[in-house]
Amino acid sequence: MSSLLLLFLTFLLLSTGLTAEGGPHRGRGGDEGGRGGRGSPLSPPMSPPMSPTVSPTPLSPRVRFSLHSASEAEGCPLALGREGSLQECGFNATAKSFFIIHGWTMSGMFETWLGSLVAALQEREKEANVVVVDWLSLAHQLYTDAVNNTQVVGRSIARLLDWLQENPLFKLENVHLIGYSLGAHVAGFAGNHVHGTIGRITGLDPAGPMFEGVDPSKRLSPDDAGFVDVLHTYTRETLGVSIGIQMPVGHVDIYPNGGDFQPGCGLSDVLGAIAYGTLGEVVKCEHERSVHLFVDSLVNQDKQSFAFQCTDSSRFKKGICLSCRKNRCSGIGYNARRTRNKRNSKMYLKTRADMPFKVYHYQMKMHVFSYKGSAEADPTFSVTLHGTNGDSEPLSLEMLDQIGLNATNTFLVYTEEDMGELLKIKLTWEGTSQSWYDLWKELKSYWYRPAKAAQELHIRRIRVKSGETQQRFAFCVEDSQLTRISPGKELWFVKCADDWKKRPVSNSL
Repeated sequence: MSSLLLLFLTFLLLSTGLTAEGGPHRGRGGDEGGRGGRGSPLSPPMSPPMSPTVSPTPLSPRVRFSLHSASEAEGCPLALGREGSLQECGFNATAKSFFIIHGWTMSGMFETWLGSLVAALQEREKEANVVVVDWLSLAHQLYTDAVNNTQVVGRSIARLLDWLQENPLFKLENVHLIGYSLGAHVAGFAGNHVHGTIGRITGLDPAGPMFEGVDPSKRLSPDDAGFVDVLHTYTRETLGVSIGIQMPVGHVDIYPNGGDFQPGCGLSDVLGAIAYGTLGEVVKCEHERSVHLFVDSLVNQDKQSFAFQCTDSSRFKKGICLSCRKNRCSGIGYNARRTRNKRNSKMYLKTRADMPFKVYHYQMKMHVFSYKGSAEADPTFSVTLHGTNGDSEPLSLEMLDQIGLNATNTFLVYTEEDMGELLKIKLTWEGTSQSWYDLWKELKSYWYRPAKAAQELHIRRIRVKSGETQQRFAFCVEDSQLTRISPGKELWFVKCADDWKKRPVSNSL
């Protein structure tokens, strides 16, 4: 059985062994950071508050810091309290400082993604300090013990930052903590304990078990830094447990592909994955996708992915939420920025299966004027987009609701390539089933359709909005006398003579 499978099963076991409070506890009796302390119901009481004037001894010798640079690929150790180590390692007090914090480990070794993230940060911010926080010995424990150790690691990071602040050139606003899984909550604890306010914390799929649903004081929260952004990539709940935290915990919480199934990560059926012995790879792929999305945002500046504010995943899948007005859209990963909501702003996007992950989102509005054949219509539609840069593959229109009669039906489609300016659209009513769900729809339509009646919809116009450019277009049926479509048939749409193309809004992408 793979270590990742053990990881997942351990998470499941945790659901029966939590305390009444359900998560790590943060006391408010005061800590050396002056902002209230964090503890755990499973750990011994915290030591008394420590003054920053006390000799700067590491809170835990099992937490190590190493500065990575082009000349020090393996990392140069930083010794808390020994200023000479900063000079020896080439620490730049005036530059940005990134701290990378790993999560729970079953192997006791760094995972391969860490080197990729270090290299990407060095390439994007060449003058920055890139520091790796090594708490492997504290993370290579039972999950419950590792959770309890997160407070210790967070306090150690805070102590280092407080010491660095003794140099007036070092500013907390230039500090960016990047934490993966349990490391995201470690970053939150560090932000809570440090004197002052850290500039930014990025949570990469923060761990869910023992943190889901608890008070903000007991997990990563918007209070822990000036800006807290979060990528959620594995929030699917199985047997009551989600590997990544489901709830929003930052100022901006981004859910790629709904934060659920990530493209290219294999089987969507977890029980089936267990049966075939591939669960470990699925867990790793989906949970770790958050890291690769962040790396992608650093290295592919010409293909930035953008997310759109929406109340929930269902509305986003309907194509309702592709607005950039009033900062309702944002880059993701390193390029994330605040939205108009002060905190807990949920944002969504689709991605490719591989890097670069960027796709191009389109909202499609289709008005059905009339139909024949039954009291209800349940078609399976696809569209093919033809643009100045080429043609798309047939794109399925996902219908979450019954298609509306004499109503506007809205859909979300996306392409992996930039189509350029759209010229034509082909709408196809699929005549053959592509899935069991489509087969069921056809059987249902057959059973409830009156004898000798033929299904038929009338569609005259499709309105399209590009999420990336915010431009809008109207496409009219190519032959105004042919507006009917039935199973197995297609309709062509071209730009309307009274095209309602609009200029992008001022804050479009």
